[in-house]
Amino acid sequence: MAVTLARQISAEEKEIILNRFERKCYATGHDLPEGSEIHFDHIKAFSNKGASELDNIAPMCREHNLKKGTLSLHDFKIKLELEKFFNKGQALTLKDELKYFKDEGRISEYGKLCYFDIIDNNKVQIETDDKKTVHELFTCPVTNYKYFHTLISINSINSDDDEDGEIGLQPRYLIFEKVFNLYRHFQKNPVLQPSIARLHKNQILVFDGQHKIAALLWNERKEVELKIYIEPDAQLLNNTNIAAHDKFAQTRFFSSVMVSKLGSQFGKKFEEYKDKEDGIKKSECGFIQYLKYEEELTQGEASKKFTSFLSHMVIDNEQNKISKFISKGNRSSDAHPLTVDMLNKSIFSNFLYRKPLNDDMLSEQYKRENEINNVIELCNILYDEALYKWDPDKNYKNELHINLSRMFRSKSIMAWAEILRDGIIATLRIRDSEEQKVLFYRELTSQQFEDIRITVRRLVEWSLWSSPPDSAIDRVLADNKGEVKKFMGSNGLTASYLLGASS
Repeated sequence: MAVTLARQISAEEKEIILNRFERKCYATGHDLPEGSEIHFDHIKAFSNKGASELDNIAPMCREHNLKKGTLSLHDFKIKLELEKFFNKGQALTLKDELKYFKDEGRISEYGKLCYFDIIDNNKVQIETDDKKTVHELFTCPVTNYKYFHTLISINSINSDDDEDGEIGLQPRYLIFEKVFNLYRHFQKNPVLQPSIARLHKNQILVFDGQHKIAALLWNERKEVELKIYIEPDAQLLNNTNIAAHDKFAQTRFFSSVMVSKLGSQFGKKFEEYKDKEDGIKKSECGFIQYLKYEEELTQGEASKKFTSFLSHMVIDNEQNKISKFISKGNRSSDAHPLTVDMLNKSIFSNFLYRKPLNDDMLSEQYKRENEINNVIELCNILYDEALYKWDPDKNYKNELHINLSRMFRSKSIMAWAEILRDGIIATLRIRDSEEQKVLFYRELTSQQFEDIRITVRRLVEWSLWSSPPDSAIDRVLADNKGEVKKFMGSNGLTASYLLGASS
């Protein structure tokens, strides 16, 4: 029979608990040396029906017990483990968590093959995890897609990620706060809606509701509820899923996900269009019309895919040195000071012509590949002259870190990108206003890039980046782009300065 604890547990009870846990901190399993300050607390909180018994008490080091705040020991331990998992990278999906759980021995496997047979057009028999089950089959009245509902083993699911050259339907990356909050929520509350998956190549691939399943995994659930489509048209389902998570969602896509998803889709369609042998001139303008007809898109929707494609071509190019500094989320961080949205409103809006062109893609006049490479080269110059020094572990009092943080704040980069554009226009001696609109849509020589490098170097060397802490620049950089640009100009950061004039 469990011993009910008094308000203060006795020395004898503490020793029992310490022996049970082999003098290890419950949070991470590190040793608790003799003579160290040891705290004791409930594993499962009172508020979550945790009993005040020895079996529900564990030892903690002082540091972890103070750090846990109001969390129960168990929730705090899960939070630390989640942090360990999320430290593996930015772009993590349910597949990564399933692999993590398998590697940690929490589940035996995942992604087991699933076989199905449709019976009399109204039932489906599925065979997975060494057992057969029969389910009622439903038909979507709009698409005629077949689907069913089931409770299925964790061992039999996988994430619908891009793989083997195919575009996956998984639209998001996992978000730490969302997984942890849902983990705590599901301790007391039910899951109101199933996650959604498709049966493809004998795999059950989850593409909606991955955060729910990720949270349930941390709650040690062995089965999850799913709505499963049977071999639907991936393109239509992908478009529907993107709209559900973008146009009609309360929580928007990360910009980086939208760029990647739409960019990848566009790229495949782009190649299909270029390869059509119909005797018609192939141009970007022609492709937009083709895309609108093929996918029944509005002009705005087609243009959004086009600009995402161009950004995707720059960001995801393996030659782009600044890609490692770009956040997969919508916010910058110490390790990733740049965001896709920030680049779209600064470097890309000034150096990447983002309207479709009418140039024949098969002619020498078509310079889009040159333009993409030129923008990547500019990004690499910014890396060589400044960003290579970025160290996320530097203290905010570190002078170099302060200087770079000022330069790469969102409003700052938006403002100086326009000034840099004017400087590069003058450096390249491009006087025609129409040519200036397509600034990098041309072949540039190595000497021209050396001239551009000198212009960028002048930008990096602007004296006010090195102002003392809490100077006027720090207040202005929190203002709107127009005010920031005005401040820069009045303090010497102009196109003339970039070309060599005194600041």
